[in-house]
Amino acid sequence: MNETIDILKNHRSIRKFKDESLDGETVRELVEAAQSASTSSYVQAYTIMGVTDPARKKALSEISTQSYVENNGHLFVFLADYHRHYELSQDKGTPIAYDKTEQLIVGTVDAALAAQNLAVAAESMGLGMCYIGSLRNDMAKVIEILELPKGVIPLFGMVVGKPDHAGSRKERLPFEVIYHENMYKPVEDVKDSIDAYDKEISEYYKERSGGRRDDTWSDQVIGMLSKKQRIDVDAVIKGQGFLGQ
Repeated sequence: MNETIDILKNHRSIRKFKDESLDGETVRELVEAAQSASTSSYVQAYTIMGVTDPARKKALSEISTQSYVENNGHLFVFLADYHRHYELSQDKGTPIAYDKTEQLIVGTVDAALAAQNLAVAAESMGLGMCYIGSLRNDMAKVIEILELPKGVIPLFGMVVGKPDHAGSRKERLPFEVIYHENMYKPVEDVKDSIDAYDKEISEYYKERSGGRRDDTWSDQVIGMLSKKQRIDVDAVIKGQGFLGQ
């Protein structure tokens, strides 16, 4: 196994950091690594925002409900962004439209690819990181806090810093459940693998929680997906000019 694959396979989310801010050189290295990711048709429909202002970080932490959004080495927020493209199109007299689903997908995928590059770069430097999807708990408020113009939406955050705990690695679904070749496998064909995985995850939670938790992966995700979540997201995205009006 080479060093890069070893880093990828040993990923773990870090939620407690030493009280040390990342220096400017490190931030630049991480962002430039992120920018080296693939981008659809060279559009580069994303922006990475670093949030260092204590008041803004605190406000974002309150939206997230996670203390480590405020307490970290550096907070990055990844944005799908067509604002610059729109402004440039006005200057050139060739107006563009970004209100279709395809443009939303392109911006989201571009941002996600850049973010994963940044995450791997951070871990290769001995730093810890954790994605913050909970910024979508109130997208409208995030837009207000970060003063985002039309054509820009906040997708997720990422906290990075020097780890103050080891974290724990969660096993992923088995290879045969995730990898399908040439045609989609019926769920019943991999049900035994999922059942075995559920038992493994239940044991993981028992050990990590001292017996206070023993839910399976299936129970956890089905319980989450059975509830309506963040129902305001569609309206906020449309308000920023995506997906039509």
